[in-house]
Amino acid sequence: MKITGKTALWLAASVFFIAGVNASTVKDGDEGGVQAAKVDSVDAAPNPASVVDEVIWVVGDEAILLSDVENVRLQSELDGMKWEGNPDCAIPEQLAVQKLFLHQAAIDSVEVTESDVARSVEQQINFWLQMVGGSKEKLEEYKNMSLSELRQNLHDDFRDRLMIDREREQLVQDITVSPADVRRYFSQLPEDSLPIIPTEVEVQIITREPKVSQKEIDRVKNELREYTERVTKGETSFATLARLYSEDPGTARQGGEFQDYVGRGMLDPTFASVAFNLTDPKKISKIVETDFGFHIIQLIDKRGDKIKVRHILLKPRVTQEEIDMAKSQLDSIADNIRLGKFTFDEAASYISDDKDTRNNNGLMANMSDDGRMTSRFQMRNLPSEIAKVVDTLKVGEVSAPFQMISEKNGKTLCAVVKLKNRVETHRATITEDFQAMKNIVLAKRKEEFIDKWIKDKIKTTYVRINDRYKSCDFKYEGWVR
Repeated sequence: MKITGKTALWLAASVFFIAGVNASTVKDGDEGGVQAAKVDSVDAAPNPASVVDEVIWVVGDEAILLSDVENVRLQSELDGMKWEGNPDCAIPEQLAVQKLFLHQAAIDSVEVTESDVARSVEQQINFWLQMVGGSKEKLEEYKNMSLSELRQNLHDDFRDRLMIDREREQLVQDITVSPADVRRYFSQLPEDSLPIIPTEVEVQIITREPKVSQKEIDRVKNELREYTERVTKGETSFATLARLYSEDPGTARQGGEFQDYVGRGMLDPTFASVAFNLTDPKKISKIVETDFGFHIIQLIDKRGDKIKVRHILLKPRVTQEEIDMAKSQLDSIADNIRLGKFTFDEAASYISDDKDTRNNNGLMANMSDDGRMTSRFQMRNLPSEIAKVVDTLKVGEVSAPFQMISEKNGKTLCAVVKLKNRVETHRATITEDFQAMKNIVLAKRKEEFIDKWIKDKIKTTYVRINDRYKSCDFKYEGWVR
């Protein structure tokens, strides 16, 4: 598999971002077990195994380490991927391009919320859990670290990934194409060069969240009350307890502290309501329940309409018995739908716990490439657990109950789905697939704009490169000065 230059996918999330600049056909990588690797030299570079880690590039105020390059190279070898050209030149350049976006994101004051970071980390961990059969123990053994350590290791890289995404979106937000542009572009293509539209499906869903026992909720609340009491008595600090016990992967290793001052819009509304009412940094908030779990909060500082806080998050655990009960309820609902006692639409509207789809008869929505909401999904864009079930269904058929992990908050859910519609793979036509064809032209325009932006950005950004990389044949000119 060659890594060339088109698609926005990610490889080895903990060390390397691709984001559509110089990569293609790259699957989501797994950086598990990545150790320091030997790297072939660039112009007789010393053997990295015998060299202390070093800064090899600086882009703006962002550094690239030799170990970053080694890790990416090793991961691509483990995944059987081939770099176009010399990987010892292509990899640091790829990393440098990402640093350009991070540098611009800092200039543009791009922000991402801790909840967004935590959600992305959980999605990655859930993906890995699916790959190892859902076993937490197997994943921890394979990664050689606990889930808590894994979350902490992923946090900064996923924060950077989101910032890069936001910056890219901001750069191309004003680019548009007209219907005439689309027709003109495809009129120049021979029929056998028209794009293939992958199979698309429309899916309805009903979810039930397994009911957490009051005993488990009391356990969590009692732990949080104990933490509050220990801090109040001066036995320990809030930050120490957050590092030891908080289940928020984004803030635990910073002592529960949010990275920066945040406004109300950056926080969960319930969390924000309590946090913004705090006035004394020595006091700890009451227990706050959000979709993520239960929190206690400590104020650090206020600046105008922004605050800096730290928190401890604990998540109640659901038992297998509670999961089985939720599945049994869904099984009865599905049977009644099949018997015609009520429709799937009615059940989704009145019974489903899914707030996002309940008001739309359970119909799932997908964000298209051009930022529009659509009910059509390509199979790869569905959550993996849902895609696996949908792939076995006929149009109009209702599935058996299954278990899944919420991409929003990492909670365990049970669900049944109905395949509402399926459009099989076909060659695009301007009448039936205009929106898809428009997205292709729009993506091409955006790619061209980003490519030009990178070339211009290199010229105006401070760049320092280790001498041994200066003879590389880079994709972009201007790195070497």
